[in-house]
Amino acid sequence: MAKSQQTFGKKEKEKKRLKKREEKQKKREERKANSKGGGLENMIVYVDEYGRFTDTPPDPANKIVDVEDIVLGIPKKEEGEEEDPIRNGKVDFFNDSKGFGFILDTGNQEKYFVHVSGLIDEIKENDKVSFELEKGMKGMNAVRVKKI
Repeated sequence: MAKSQQTFGKKEKEKKRLKKREEKQKKREERKANSKGGGLENMIVYVDEYGRFTDTPPDPANKIVDVEDIVLGIPKKEEGEEEDPIRNGKVDFFNDSKGFGFILDTGNQEKYFVHVSGLIDEIKENDKVSFELEKGMKGMNAVRVKKI
């Protein structure tokens, strides 16, 4: 005669699983019974004139910000905001054999990559140079580099 495949441990695990499922169902029914319902109206939150969250709509008479003053997106550049494209810097590193290096901008202390194809004059380390910036694959590159 063959023994039953159902062991004591399997029976206990099945009982625990069924008990957990029943508890979960009870909690779900309890939440449904205690929820206020009402749909979207109960979920809306408003912001008052002081920046605090509230469930009542704000009074339009108390508004501080004028809706027409709000600008969405990036503001357009004005004609007067054009900066000088020619910058000054110092050659921080340059490898003649590989044909590249880096220039340290004196204005903002940022380093820019320079390739031998972007040179007008021969340069070496610690030379003072003037250059223009151009968007490269990995960031801004110095081009049209001249010795000062």
